[in-house]
Amino acid sequence: MSVQVVGAKMAEVEIKESPKELAADCPTTSASEGIMARNYSREAGSTSASTTVSPTAEPSVKAGECSSSLLAPKMPQASAMKRPDPQQNGGEAFVNRDGTVAEAPRMKKIQFADQKQEFNKRPSKIGRRSLSRSISQSSTDSYSSDSSDDETSPRDKQQKNSKGNGDFCIKNIKQADFGRREIEIAEQEMPALMALRKRAQGEKPLAGAKVVGCTHITAQTAVLMETLSALGAQCRWAACNIYSTQNEVAAALAEGGFSVFAWKGESEDDFWWCIDRCVNVEGWQPNMILDDGGDLTHWIYKKYPNMFKKIKGIVEESVTGVHRLYQLSKAGKLCVPAMNVNDSVTKQKFDNLYCCRESILDGLKRTTDVMFGGKQVVVCGYGEVGKGCCAALKAMGSIVYVTEIDPICALQACMDGFRLVKLNEVVRQVDIVITCTGNKNVVVRENLDRMKNSCIVCNMGHSNTEIDVASLRTPELTWERVRSQVDHVIWPDGKRIVLLAEGRLLNLSCSTVPTFVLSITATTQALALIELYNAPDGRYKQDVYLLPKKMDEYVASLHLPTFDAHLTELSDEQAKYLGLNKNGPFKPNYYRKG
Repeated sequence: MSVQVVGAKMAEVEIKESPKELAADCPTTSASEGIMARNYSREAGSTSASTTVSPTAEPSVKAGECSSSLLAPKMPQASAMKRPDPQQNGGEAFVNRDGTVAEAPRMKKIQFADQKQEFNKRPSKIGRRSLSRSISQSSTDSYSSDSSDDETSPRDKQQKNSKGNGDFCIKNIKQADFGRREIEIAEQEMPALMALRKRAQGEKPLAGAKVVGCTHITAQTAVLMETLSALGAQCRWAACNIYSTQNEVAAALAEGGFSVFAWKGESEDDFWWCIDRCVNVEGWQPNMILDDGGDLTHWIYKKYPNMFKKIKGIVEESVTGVHRLYQLSKAGKLCVPAMNVNDSVTKQKFDNLYCCRESILDGLKRTTDVMFGGKQVVVCGYGEVGKGCCAALKAMGSIVYVTEIDPICALQACMDGFRLVKLNEVVRQVDIVITCTGNKNVVVRENLDRMKNSCIVCNMGHSNTEIDVASLRTPELTWERVRSQVDHVIWPDGKRIVLLAEGRLLNLSCSTVPTFVLSITATTQALALIELYNAPDGRYKQDVYLLPKKMDEYVASLHLPTFDAHLTELSDEQAKYLGLNKNGPFKPNYYRKG
């Protein structure tokens, strides 16, 4: 037998050491390191993580005790050679120098813990925490959701900040320091808001303004709220989505003296209770509304219509909210001026397009760990949000279909290389369904019944009306909570779909969004508030208005220094030729798209 063959046999023998022997030579990676290496989360409060371990697993050795023998394996004695043992069903045996046969060490099979878990049974507190750490959870749960042992509803707590103020309702005021760090990070990526704060805080253009807001409560919103406060406004705030609140940020705002009523995972009843607490307070009445989705405006119209006598204006930033405002205007029920921020160029072209282009992948990856290459995806709607989603998925190698009602957007989709279809034509074959229309019942029970097994269903629009989730809450269907904001809905035949955030906004419910893009939207909102609050009587009537183009351009110009960008200036001759002012605006007010 050649030396090479003998050496190979010997090395093979060495590799077949038992797991126990290998464990003695090399350290295992700690559970916390393993989770940190694969988790997208920015969890700063967690110091440990639980791991599911088989009862038969061998204990791992301490780090630093690794023998160098694993990197340079010891060669066995040349006296022992391996041969098959027919009496051991194809097992291995060693022939010693004296001719005796010795059985080789048996390979131990790795024992895995039982993977089956009954998600429909409510686990204990410890069980919930262990489960949430043993799976790759969304970073939006982060420190705020995972570090608190207190399962008491925030409505049943009485909390006060360090100054003794208790006019707020949040998850845990003790998370304020962590939230403050989140806000400080966001400030670095929101140059325009910080510039506006610096330029205008001496003038206090919002002095006397009492702003009641209902938006996503995130670090970026906190920067907006603190900017409004620096400009002279008083603020009371609730969340526009039951899943998007960052608890640690809400705590930081409460510690800073803001009246915040929000926490992640509110019930529907909690949602409206929080809005009511913002509005219905003795000795304080709002004179400005900043809304996202129209729920705050709707609540005041429904419960406190007399408040509109003192309200100067409404600023709305979502498709859904703007639609509701136009309905009020058409019915003659809009009794104050309203600014449509959603259709400003800075919102459409940046927040809706670029923000969604990045956050759609983030939200899907964090919740499902899905690989996008080769997946078939249908995107319902080819507005700016739909364009961003399609571009991102196409770039990752997905096969993307588009549904549209508008022939202009439909033609854009076709010329961008997407196949235009009706949903029922592809619903049986696609792997992912994404809605982004701002409409209702885009995906109905009939579509859901026809979807393939394990199809992922999610919404990138503001409202949870796009997917008919209510139709899935029937006795014949079983719901399993798999991860935070991830549910399996199981049909009687075993087919299941993966529903994300219960049909609510995916990116802010399940991941994060680019701070820089939100700086553009937040600055636009702040300027719209300043404009409406300081406008002389008669400038704005009881109608819905678009942001002046000059203001759009100003917001954009505040962000250009971040890129070290240098604008070209028109000469007098060029300006005269184009019929423009040298300093803008450079587009007419009817111009909406970039």
